[in-house]
Amino acid sequence: MCGRYAMDDTTNELVVEFVAAGGRAQDWIPNYNVAPTQRAPIVREFVDDAGTLEREIELAQWGFWPAWVKAGDKRPHPINARFETVASNGMFRGAFAERRCIVPMRGYYEWVAQPDGKQPHFIHDVDGELLSAAGIYAVRKDDAGEWQVTYAVITREARDASGEIHDRMPLFLTPDMRDEWLQPAKAGDVDSLMHNLDRASSAIAKAIVTYPVSRAVNNVRTADATDPALIEPLQAADTSPA
Repeated sequence: MCGRYAMDDTTNELVVEFVAAGGRAQDWIPNYNVAPTQRAPIVREFVDDAGTLEREIELAQWGFWPAWVKAGDKRPHPINARFETVASNGMFRGAFAERRCIVPMRGYYEWVAQPDGKQPHFIHDVDGELLSAAGIYAVRKDDAGEWQVTYAVITREARDASGEIHDRMPLFLTPDMRDEWLQPAKAGDVDSLMHNLDRASSAIAKAIVTYPVSRAVNNVRTADATDPALIEPLQAADTSPA
């Protein structure tokens, strides 16, 4: 699964990377410990009222909440959707058909149980490149009548270094898959799209590595999410001043 990740690019950097408008994400502050229910940037495309295709960076809440799930409904708001069933699962299939997004991340965390507690590992591109995770999003009005965008990260069986840590990983996109994935039109040949996603994510997985990091990551409430030391290798983090 993917339950925590780091996203350290600024909005302006994301605008350049994805050739997108960023006005709706100007409040974004890079975060090295993004957790469920928090807001983080996603990249999405939509057709505006004039019929023009727009691509934008949007701040969205992590935890998928489709419009048909009413306020007060006790069902969970999933943070992940399984690649194997996302196109058919009743919770996700509408978003998979028409509301696909990219969740940019520098890398993500997984944990290993040890006798003295859980040890976090940071899983990332070997060259430190920004990763583009496939996601789905939903748009609804909240209790105050304001539009709310929520999202989930699509995961698949691990084919990278995270396989040593956890059996699932985000489904990452190669640059050539970004445009196809973001198209707001309904997915046509689903089998072909799934095949291309499998190919792309398997290619990215070959360049993924992992190392242990400070256990400060474990506590979202006490960790300084703006501190880049959170993603430093454990040895470096341990020698930092207290």
